[in-house]
Amino acid sequence: MYKVKVQNSCRCFLKSGFSENLEFDTKDEAKKEAEYMIGIMKSNFCQKHEFALSEQFGDYTIFIKLRA
Repeated sequence: MYKVKVQNSCRCFLKSGFSENLEFDTKDEAKKEAEYMIGIMKSNFCQKHEFALSEQFGDYTIFIKLRA
């Protein structure tokens, strides 16, 4: 199983209906979902945060951090 996790959830994320932990059968499915989520976050969230994607051993982590 390949996972997509979200670290440091913000208020916009909690309201979005996205899940903080997802599991997929393939690495490609996990990557596509992580990229899709980041695209939605960048275009629809309040713009007070930055989003970064990290991949390790086929698992993806989306980091949410305040803009400097």
